[in-house]
Amino acid sequence: PFEEVFAKGMQDKAAGKVLKHWKKGQFQVHFIYTGVAESMFLIMPDGTTMLIDCGDHDALSRGELAVPLLPNSSRHAGEWIARYVQRVNPNGTDVDYMMLSHYHSDHAGRHDFYASKDIRDGEPYYLSGFAQAAETLKFGKAFDRAYPEYNDPIPPNNDVGNAFIQMKRFYEYQEKHRGMKVEKFRVGEVNQVAMLRKPTRYGNFSIRNICGNGRIALPDGTIRDLYKEKIEKEHPTWLNENGMSLGMIVSYGDFNFYTAGDFSDSVLLPNGTRVFIEDEIADAVPPCQVTKINHHGHHSMSRKLVAALHSKIYISCVWDNLHNLDDTMTLLSDRSIYPDERYICPTIISESRRKQDGDKEWLKDIPKETYTGCHVVLTVEPGGEKYSISFVTAEDESMRVKSVLRFKS
Repeated sequence: PFEEVFAKGMQDKAAGKVLKHWKKGQFQVHFIYTGVAESMFLIMPDGTTMLIDCGDHDALSRGELAVPLLPNSSRHAGEWIARYVQRVNPNGTDVDYMMLSHYHSDHAGRHDFYASKDIRDGEPYYLSGFAQAAETLKFGKAFDRAYPEYNDPIPPNNDVGNAFIQMKRFYEYQEKHRGMKVEKFRVGEVNQVAMLRKPTRYGNFSIRNICGNGRIALPDGTIRDLYKEKIEKEHPTWLNENGMSLGMIVSYGDFNFYTAGDFSDSVLLPNGTRVFIEDEIADAVPPCQVTKINHHGHHSMSRKLVAALHSKIYISCVWDNLHNLDDTMTLLSDRSIYPDERYICPTIISESRRKQDGDKEWLKDIPKETYTGCHVVLTVEPGGEKYSISFVTAEDESMRVKSVLRFKS
C-alpha cells in the first residue's frame, strides 16, 4: 500500500541525512525547486553534466497563484540554481552542456526581469536565468532549438520576445568571452548529447533526441514534421512556442527517462484536422520508468502518451498553483490506462491546492514529502538495473533527505 511504502521510505537509512554525492556509474537527474523556474541538472555515468533550463520571472506577481520561493526571496532563481549545481556537481563550477527546452522565461530568464543589469561590449546585459547562473558556472556547450539563424520553423514572435532577446544576447556574450560553443539541437540524433569523459565504459547509456521545432523522430528513423504543411500553405507569423519544445529519451540498460519541455498544445492543419502533439509524441517513446511531466502538469499529458510511457514515477517542476491541474493528475493516476502503481512527484503541492483538491482520488499517489517544497532527485544505479527517488528539502541548502523510494528497473 502507498502509505506503507512511504512509511518504509521514511525509515530508509538515507532519510534525515545529507544526500550522498554522485558516484561513478550512476545517472542522476536533479529537479531543482525555486518556486520560480523549471530547471534540471543531469550527471551522466562518466561524470558528464548538463543543465536543462534555468528560468527566472516575476512569479510573485501571480498573487494567490504563486507558490513559496525557496529557500527564500533574497536571491533570484539563477543564483539559487547555480548554488545548487555547485553542491552536487562532481566537476565544481564546470558544466559540460546546457540546453534551453524552448524560449519561455520560466525556462530561460528574461531581459526585463533580472538580478542586475550591466553594460557589456557596449550593450545591456541582464543577469537573469541562464545568464545569472553563468556568472558562477562555466558552460562548455549549449544546445538551442533555432541557433544560428533563429528562423526554424519561423522567426521568433511576440510569444518568445523576452526570452529570445535574453538568450540570443547570452549566447553571443558567452561565445565571445567565455569560450562556450552553441550548437543546434538535431532531432533524431543519438548521442549529440554525448558522454565526454569515459563513454566507452558505459556503452549501454545513450540519449536520443526525439522532438524539437514541431518535428518528432519516430523509432523507424523517419521524422514527422507537424507544422510543415501549415507553414507552406498558411505562412503563419505566430506558432505556440510550447510546441517547439526539445525532448529526449535517456536510456541506461533497461531504464528509460523521458523529458520534453512544455507540450500540451495542438496544431490545426490546413484541412481542418486538429492534431494533438502529445498523441504524436506517444508514437516516438518507449515505456519509461520515470517521466518529467509536460508543461508542469498544466492541461498536459494525453491519455495516449500516458499509456505509451507507462511510467512508475511522474515528476513535475512547479512554480504556480495552476500546475498539476486536476485533468492532468486524473489522467496520470488513471488505473484504467494501466493498472500498475505509480507515484506523482511535484516539487511542491501547496496548502491551497491541497485544500482545493482534497477530495481528489489522485492525491493518494502524491508523496506528502512534496507538500512543503522539495528537490526531487532521480538516481539510477550503474548498469540501469535499479533506481531511486529522493525527496530533498528545498527550505534551506542543507540537502537533507526527507525520504527515499527504491525500485528495480
